[in-house]
Amino acid sequence: MSNEITLPEVQEFIAGFWYHYDQGHFEELASRIGDEMEYVSRSDSGNCPFEELLAAELHGGEQTLAWLTQHRNENPYPLRHHATNIFRTGVSGEVTTARFYLYVNQVTNKVPFDVSSGVVDVGIRRGEGGLVFTSMSVVLDAEDSIPFAEYRTKNSAAVVSGS
Repeated sequence: MSNEITLPEVQEFIAGFWYHYDQGHFEELASRIGDEMEYVSRSDSGNCPFEELLAAELHGGEQTLAWLTQHRNENPYPLRHHATNIFRTGVSGEVTTARFYLYVNQVTNKVPFDVSSGVVDVGIRRGEGGLVFTSMSVVLDAEDSIPFAEYRTKNSAAVVSGS
């Protein structure tokens, strides 16, 4: 894959974004969100009990930053977002795409515990001041885990039926 944005740059950029998000450094977030930003967030089922807290479909950097700011302010501190298994998935013009797992934890009764996990797809390009997101799609895990063979069969049936 030929690309000016290297994997280490992508990894450092994503890690920095989530650190600044968790700490509420909203000016830092603003510098990392492109004007053309497309942001989508939902659960894997699309109808989990707390869907209204995480669901968003946003267009533009200002709208995305406003939602992320409100969302962060409504959630506890400390809250930690961990991006793992980051890899590039392609290049289209000046945009590099990447995918990673997202794991989130918080502290209750002085003990860290799991809040959420999911899969994130992003688009990143070079901006005037450094890298910026052009898109982010967050799909959080909300369905109970089942044996993979059962999931594969269920998923294949849904694709065949067009759902």
